Amino acid sequence: MDCRSLGCHFEVYNLGRGLFSGSKMKSDRKRYRWKERKFRNRQAKRKQGGVLKHDPLRGSPQAKGIVIEKVGFEAKQPNSAIRKAVKISLIRTGNRLTAFAPGDGAISFIDEHDEVMVEGIGGSKGRSYGDLPGVRYKVIKVNGVSLDEMVRGRKEKPVR
Repeated sequence: MDCRSLGCHFEVYNLGRGLFSGSKMKSDRKRYRWKERKFRNRQAKRKQGGVLKHDPLRGSPQAKGIVIEKVGFEAKQPNSAIRKAVKISLIRTGNRLTAFAPGDGAISFIDEHDEVMVEGIGGSKGRSYGDLPGVRYKVIKVNGVSLDEMVRGRKEKPVR
């Protein structure tokens, strides 16, 4: 009698061995992963939305928003400076977030009710960068003009 007629519930894996078995081992790994509970749970979470559910930009690299107020916050130790930032409300999602204004005197080009474009600040895994506590985004455009160009004096801020 074989195992199936007795009602056994185990499978026999024919695993690759030897010198040229790399591709078989790789394909087996992909297939048998689904037998692991931890892997299945992770895949289910990913289908629900996972990270995108908590990302204000909803997975897009940049987003437009309206400036609510200008704020200054202290840098983390050992630095001591007041970093200039703006609180904005995203147009698409309505989420509110804080965005850093990079550049010397860049905050002077941003006024309340301006339309700004923001992007991730470049920290690992979408987290805050350097000595900026809790700030994950930076301003790159103000009213459709590059903030960097305005700081360098190449362009003027358009009047809305």
